[in-house]
Amino acid sequence: MILESYINGHWTAGDDNNTRNMYDAITGEVIGLTSTEGLDIASALQYGRDHGKALRDMTFQQRGNMIKKLALYLNKRKEAFYEVSYKTGATRADSWVDIEGGFGNLFANASLRKLFPDQSYAVEGDPIDLSRGGRFMAHHILVPKKGVAVHINAFNFPVWGMLEKCAVNWMAGMPAVVLPAPQTAFLTEAVVREIINSGILPSGALQLLSGLTTSILDTVGSQDVVTFTGSAHTGRQLKVHPRLTEESVPFTMEADSLNASILGPDAVPGTPEFDLFIKEVRKEMTSKCGQKCTAIRRVLVPSNLMEDVQIALGKQLDRTVIGDPKLREVRMGALINNDQREAIKTQIGKIAATAQMVYGSLDTIDAIGADGEKGAFISPILLREDHPFKNTQVHEIEAFGPVSTLMPYDGVEEAIQLAQMGKGSLVSSVVTADNAFAKAYTIEAASHHGRILTLNRDSAPQSTGHGSPLPLLVHGGPGRAGGGEEMGGLRGIKHYMQRCAVQGSPTSLTEITGIYQPNGAYKEAEKHPFAYHYEDIKPGMSLQTHKRTLTDTDIQNFANLTWDHFYAHTDITSLDGSIFKKRTAHGYFIISAAAGLFVYPNKGPVSANYGLEDIRFLRPLYHNDTIYVRLTCKEKRERDVSGREHPSGIVKWYVEVFDAEPVDYENGKTDEEATALVAVATILTMVEKKQTTFVEMTDEKIKECLSKLTEESTAQWGIMTSQHMVEHLEYSYRVAGNQIQDFEISTPEKYIDKVGATLWDYEKMPQNYEMPLMKKGAVEELHHPDLETAKKKFWEAKEVYETYYKKNPKGTAKSPVFGYLTKYEWYLQERKHLNHHFEQFGLL
Repeated sequence: MILESYINGHWTAGDDNNTRNMYDAITGEVIGLTSTEGLDIASALQYGRDHGKALRDMTFQQRGNMIKKLALYLNKRKEAFYEVSYKTGATRADSWVDIEGGFGNLFANASLRKLFPDQSYAVEGDPIDLSRGGRFMAHHILVPKKGVAVHINAFNFPVWGMLEKCAVNWMAGMPAVVLPAPQTAFLTEAVVREIINSGILPSGALQLLSGLTTSILDTVGSQDVVTFTGSAHTGRQLKVHPRLTEESVPFTMEADSLNASILGPDAVPGTPEFDLFIKEVRKEMTSKCGQKCTAIRRVLVPSNLMEDVQIALGKQLDRTVIGDPKLREVRMGALINNDQREAIKTQIGKIAATAQMVYGSLDTIDAIGADGEKGAFISPILLREDHPFKNTQVHEIEAFGPVSTLMPYDGVEEAIQLAQMGKGSLVSSVVTADNAFAKAYTIEAASHHGRILTLNRDSAPQSTGHGSPLPLLVHGGPGRAGGGEEMGGLRGIKHYMQRCAVQGSPTSLTEITGIYQPNGAYKEAEKHPFAYHYEDIKPGMSLQTHKRTLTDTDIQNFANLTWDHFYAHTDITSLDGSIFKKRTAHGYFIISAAAGLFVYPNKGPVSANYGLEDIRFLRPLYHNDTIYVRLTCKEKRERDVSGREHPSGIVKWYVEVFDAEPVDYENGKTDEEATALVAVATILTMVEKKQTTFVEMTDEKIKECLSKLTEESTAQWGIMTSQHMVEHLEYSYRVAGNQIQDFEISTPEKYIDKVGATLWDYEKMPQNYEMPLMKKGAVEELHHPDLETAKKKFWEAKEVYETYYKKNPKGTAKSPVFGYLTKYEWYLQERKHLNHHFEQFGLL
């Protein structure tokens, strides 16, 4: 059977010409074929470009929430992927890195939405004043490229390799076309099929070519981006493709490299660092059967510790049980196929021309629960090269499997030189408790590495290890490693965006960037800006406050209150030779006084002060100076809400403090040109969003709804009759009013806070939810003779509820679902609950 591709919005298989076999790594059996013959590759790329607008038009928040939703969806279905992954030769632990590590990449990149504005493009860096006076300026914006991201992936991480790239290009607003390696394309296809089935991504956001193709780069254009992961040899061939040069297509290459791990001279046997080093090398040799681009290939050890390391590492490798990865006791599975095994043996032979094999065997091995000859099994192989400066094969030849080479060094300079002889690596690690050694190595070796891990007893408990690229760090390296970067948090997202310098007036750039630019025109607010909900606040919205005079007493009182007795504030006899002319107001008093001028005292949408940043004091203020403040919305940022709080966002306010009567102290007179602006700061407030989901349930609104309800009214979902619904609401009011409490809370205690927090959001209650105190799958027995009586009892129960909290405003009552609720939380529950059932019967 030919594995299907997903292009142009549908699943299709290539022709049966030039097919390639896919093998079960454990049994050696053919499990399918791959082919892209007959598929219109050019049209697939164009389809992505044509449909990319849907992604580009989404805001960063929408993209991030989409990716988070996809991660949650896939995580619920992960067990099915583990079953497929066993066929790649990976153990459960190996597959965890690939599968759940890939999903983790989605989660991590989705969280970056909080660092971007709530718009489809980004603003980078600070504004740049291009003129004297700030009336002509520039800023950089980043917009999504209008092409497709073409990802050519390696066989060793069929899930992670796809998702670590796609998470980034989706966040940037760019669709992807994925070309997995044929050997493990069946696992990539299984995940892509589930992604497509979810319906979470817009059309064209993800396409899959299941099989090898030599024409995918023939029609790439200047708005496309190409990434490659695989061998350095193949990467170099792709990098010189004429189309990439003609169209100036960005090309990122991440190639296998000869990564080195260095044992510090202090890490002698018996130290925690020595043990950490041995375990780390063993783990990197055997994880994924050594088929990792970040695996440790060169083991650099002080010459006097070579024997100790060789013996200790051998003992650790002896514990490696090889066989069927489904078996719990197995610690290392198989290579991807037998072709790979033969290729590794050839490479080992080249290294062994000068190096000595000190652990392992190239002969057929016994595999637990599997046939050692039919499956692609191989023993861990440790070589020893005693003359690494003379015999350079070890720095040039990679055996892409459970193979590492031990070599000696004397002094940090030799360790650095040997590491650099790999001509560029993805990662290096140095295991030492000597931070001076770690620094000396890291600073000099960094030029040849994309990442360096320093490992010791302090970092080990939380360390992710030598071989683990992380979503928020760059993954790549110079030279042999490809010279590219992947992931890297914001850096990775920007790779799929076009940076453009925008010039103009501050007012124009405020509108273009969505961020208020200093000296831009103010948009006078009709009411106090703090009285607006998050959605109604716009950049540039501004308020000028009334004035306040700073007195000598104010300054001295602030000093006494804060214990800040700096001489300029308290000892006017010491001002000679300083920049101060009189008793000077504290900078933080100026900001505090400014807050007193602009803070809105009434309860409103602004729920909390969230922080202060970018504060600057431009010149001193003295006693009897008078100030006023200009408060202007600078920008808005979305935030994730957790716990018992209402949905809200972060608003950044640009605060300008002005001297109402600026004085030129050098000339001792009022000067129209003297600087009026004395301080600026950016304050952050947490501002609640509008609640537009639910109708407020006043008595009048409830009466209106119930008046429409008759015996003949039918539910749009569920099995309740109209009287059942009213009696259910009556019962709920009696629970809320502390009249009925003889029941247990059904929600487990560890989930109660999370469940209770849902009362605070603006999401509707789920349809067909079965309340724990109700019969399962059946309606309750009616307690009242008719609907009208039920309505009267409803109002009586509501009165019980309201009376209880009038008498006990700080009281609580137990809910079977949400636990103990306060008066306000019962109000939230009441609003959601009544809206839910009134909608159920079409009353709203």
